[in-house]
Amino acid sequence: MRFETPLIPAVLIRRYKRFLADCRLEDGREVTAHCANPGSMMGLAEPGMRIWLEPNDDPKKKLKFGWRLVEHAGGHFTGVDTSVPNRALRAALEAGQVAGLADYETIRAEVKYGEKSRIDFLLTQPGLPDCYVEVKSVTLSRQPGLAEFPDSVTARGTKHLGELARMVAEGHRAVMLYLVQRTDCDRFQLAADIDPAYAAAFDAAQAAGVERLVLGTTISPTGVEVGKPIAAAG
Repeated sequence: MRFETPLIPAVLIRRYKRFLADCRLEDGREVTAHCANPGSMMGLAEPGMRIWLEPNDDPKKKLKFGWRLVEHAGGHFTGVDTSVPNRALRAALEAGQVAGLADYETIRAEVKYGEKSRIDFLLTQPGLPDCYVEVKSVTLSRQPGLAEFPDSVTARGTKHLGELARMVAEGHRAVMLYLVQRTDCDRFQLAADIDPAYAAAFDAAQAAGVERLVLGTTISPTGVEVGKPIAAAG
């Protein structure tokens, strides 16, 4: 998945009201960017961080910049736009690049299911059980090389795990897919100390037959691509 417009570097001044970020461009101008991330962004929104913005000239958009990446030491990146994982994953699914899901030819997004919920992707193929795929963007890292989810309490995420378990009980496949939007991590675990209820719900869902799939990403200022599986540390 390539960004529609070439990204430009900036320095973060502050993030506020969750969806706004004041930034300083290389030419010294200060601009306000849209932050497409409702989460806590723990460790990713410190003033002075080098970030990357996507400019736009859409007259319908009040803000002319969107915050897409955080740059770390060693040329590593974290993708902070929570809309990117589904776009990148859809491209990978359509190309048959996701191991274990490549046999499904029909891919539908945002399909209603459960109790007033929508599944990120419903995969279908004659002769195979329908496969419900819920996607979560992983951006938290509190230890070198270790990615964690969630970065804040997520009652919505806990609800989704229960609904995935119900799909398995009805005879379908269900996959909880964690897409690690960091290039500096090669392990993954649940942040049970941040949200014990979510961790317990995941254990119950896994015991009920919900599958876990953790995938890495390749990230640069040109785009985000789904990468190889990442080992689960716990």
